[in-house]
Amino acid sequence: MRGVETRIQEIRHAVFTEVAKMAYEEGPVDKKIEALPYKIIPGETGNFRNDVFLERAIVGERLRMAMGLPYRGAAEPAPVSDGIMEADKPEGYYTPPLINVIKFACNACEEKKVHVTDGCQGCLAHPCMEVCPKKAISLDRVTGKSIIDQDACIKCGRCATVCSYNAIIVQERPCAKACGMKAITSDENGKATIDYDKCVSCGMCLVNCPFGAISDKSQIYQVIKAIQSGEKVYAAVAPAFVGQFGPKVTPEKLRAAMKELGFADVLEVAIGADLCAKQEAEDFLKEVPEELPFMATSCCPAWSVMAKKLFPEYANCVSMALTPMTLTARLIKNHTPDAKVVFIGPCAAKKLEAMRRTVRSEVDFVLTFEEMSGIFAAKDLDLEAMHEDVDGVNDVSADGRNFAVSGGVAQAVVDVIKKEYPDKEIKVANAEGLEECRKLMMMASKGKYNGYLLEGMACPGGCVAGAGTMQPIKKSQGAVKIYATKANHKVATETEYVKELDKLVD
Repeated sequence: MRGVETRIQEIRHAVFTEVAKMAYEEGPVDKKIEALPYKIIPGETGNFRNDVFLERAIVGERLRMAMGLPYRGAAEPAPVSDGIMEADKPEGYYTPPLINVIKFACNACEEKKVHVTDGCQGCLAHPCMEVCPKKAISLDRVTGKSIIDQDACIKCGRCATVCSYNAIIVQERPCAKACGMKAITSDENGKATIDYDKCVSCGMCLVNCPFGAISDKSQIYQVIKAIQSGEKVYAAVAPAFVGQFGPKVTPEKLRAAMKELGFADVLEVAIGADLCAKQEAEDFLKEVPEELPFMATSCCPAWSVMAKKLFPEYANCVSMALTPMTLTARLIKNHTPDAKVVFIGPCAAKKLEAMRRTVRSEVDFVLTFEEMSGIFAAKDLDLEAMHEDVDGVNDVSADGRNFAVSGGVAQAVVDVIKKEYPDKEIKVANAEGLEECRKLMMMASKGKYNGYLLEGMACPGGCVAGAGTMQPIKKSQGAVKIYATKANHKVATETEYVKELDKLVD
């Protein structure tokens, strides 16, 4: 639903904006947050759920998670501000679980159901009956229409495939359908529940739930407090940022707006992407096929965690290269040891990555573009009217900027290798979406991709399709590719920062 401004997006934006305003204002936080559900959902009647109290309760939990606080179910009697002092700190890591189902907002959708709609014409052929392996479809002798015995139906969908009128549909719970890890099932009340042993925090359930019942935690409040405390807070902006804050908001205007908020400086994470491409190219040349049958890219945390969870015997085949986020943060802290780094990007799984002990010292905060938009709104900044700040760091490659789109990571690694070994053939296979990524790894585990470089992207379309993005995916892909052509270099190894790789990697 990226690019479609639904009621869910409106509420999310309002929550992020109000949390940011609360951080900027003086006064007791507990009293302010108690009043916010009434500000966001005003009046005597509900807007969509016909229960204003339920809507406010849902907003209350969204506010808590936007503050980084744990979700509480409807059975727990406690004010919205419960434990608020834990959030009122200038520094704090995300605590699991990162993504939560707000149970009392969940519609308890059926997991999967095949049913005949009113579009059935009662045709003479009835191919639906012929293809059903369980004979679960019968004929209504009065209307001539098909009837499905739900107890006998195995939900294979063959009947829907052969219906000439598309009158048979397969309905799946949207969040579960979007989950490539099969981590979402139903609890005893039919509500969606997440198996955190399977979940990789890609956030696809979050953006596909039409009831807005799934939400992740945020560090909006903590980032603002860190800036206010006088810390040197640097913004590391992911390559997918192009166009996310409006079609007229140039990278130079975005940089000016970030500095207006108090950030010490703004760097493109394409710098780290260049470093990552160089490191992965070196590893591939050294290890494949002599030491490893294949090598999988490491920059997408949801993909790499999925590969290691489901195929532990091939965990060593996932590149050990540091991700662009971590490399950019290390570069910043190498130049400014007392800096704090905020990664601002499209990805919910980057929050999970930042929770790792090996990354905590590098990346202090992670925000999505959507959360960042709430901060801009809180300060009432008109990004389109900003004067362009052209003094930022832009010594990056086109390949580094193209990390944001599917296929871009592998292409960057191949280009680095081709630069040094122009005659060397590099075989590449890539997948986008965790379902396809799972299939890719399955084929690799069976020896189908020996000698290959594998690129996996958890989000269909690449990073531009991450859970924290706001514009249509195709539009983002186009914007990123155009911006990439404006880079100073084509290949990662041509940039100035690649010379510093040895200082950043142990």
